[in-house]
Amino acid sequence: MSDIVIRAFRTGDEQGVINVILPIQREEFGVAITAADQPDLAAIADFYQTAKGGFWVAEKDGKIVGTISLKDIGNDEAALRKMFVAAEVRGKEFGVAARLLDALMAHAAAVGLKTILLGTTDKFLAAHRFYEKNGFSEILADELPASFPRMAVDTKFYRRTV
Repeated sequence: MSDIVIRAFRTGDEQGVINVILPIQREEFGVAITAADQPDLAAIADFYQTAKGGFWVAEKDGKIVGTISLKDIGNDEAALRKMFVAAEVRGKEFGVAARLLDALMAHAAAVGLKTILLGTTDKFLAAHRFYEKNGFSEILADELPASFPRMAVDTKFYRRTV
């Protein structure tokens, strides 16, 4: 576990981030999506690392193997997005997902966020279990604030108080 570092996204990490996210979306979950369909991936610093937001990566041997982000949506609320962990470092023995979430929650508390919201698809069953195990409660879509950046593929929504 100690050879995996959790750190803030830096300019130059863009391709490493895309290399983690796209194969999971496309190959594992069959979501027909490209990097071009996700303009936030070409402007991570401007899109996520503003106001109370942030973007973190997990790095192993110089290679990005995980991602997580917070998009500030105002009113001391933020959207958790882009949580992806490469298959080769998934599971409790690595703890990458938990460590990414810990970094995000520590940041959220430090900057005074009150609520973290997220949307996901019905297909991400392991993600549902992970979020529920980590204090997120499922909510209905109509409970989301108008400022929540809902994705077309989102069908399940969660909330956690910071």
